[in-house]
Amino acid sequence: MQESPQSTATAYTPTERTVPTRSADRASYDAEVVHAILDEGFVCHLGFLRDGAPIVLPTMYARVGERLYVHGSTGSRPLRMTGQADPGLPVCLTVTHVDALILARSAFHHSLNYRSVMVHGVAHDVTDPEEKQAALNALVDHVVAGRAADSRPANKKELAATAVIRLDLNEVSAKLRTGGVNDEPEDLALPYWAGVVPLRKGYDTPVADAALAPGTEVPDYLQ
Repeated sequence: MQESPQSTATAYTPTERTVPTRSADRASYDAEVVHAILDEGFVCHLGFLRDGAPIVLPTMYARVGERLYVHGSTGSRPLRMTGQADPGLPVCLTVTHVDALILARSAFHHSLNYRSVMVHGVAHDVTDPEEKQAALNALVDHVVAGRAADSRPANKKELAATAVIRLDLNEVSAKLRTGGVNDEPEDLALPYWAGVVPLRKGYDTPVADAALAPGTEVPDYLQ
């Protein structure tokens, strides 16, 4: 089993691909900032080339130390291509959170408050059975902590139909926008409302499956 790199670095080294060409002051290479953004999300967008054309797919992921595991079907294009490519499949993976809408007096200065991460690298197919099982457990626990131990593990047929790829966090950057409106001074007297509209994300009350076994209670981690 290949060991996952542990989170020891405090910052990632900027590269030509991870330095923004616009609003470079919003970039961050701090490992804690990157990890926090990744750990809060559920869906990433995985970009790669197929027959010379770009493709971007949304899919689940989980972080283990300095490595991302991405889940998919063995029939999906990037998973098939990763297993066929040598030494792996060049990819770009992104995760984004939108925290607020920024409504300015001018259309030009409308914006969003956001937190995003971009990862460049080479994805590899996970073939080691132990690493694959650990990655699948991490993917389940990333959705709800503690859930992997409170569900039936995948059987041989399900494991054969499931593919996992790994991507190390080496060439990484975060980009964030916070704060309020950035209108031009000459626009401040215009009679248009301007300000910040915060967005909230939360959880509602769990709804039990209709066929739930009698006496099955809502687990503590969902309370």
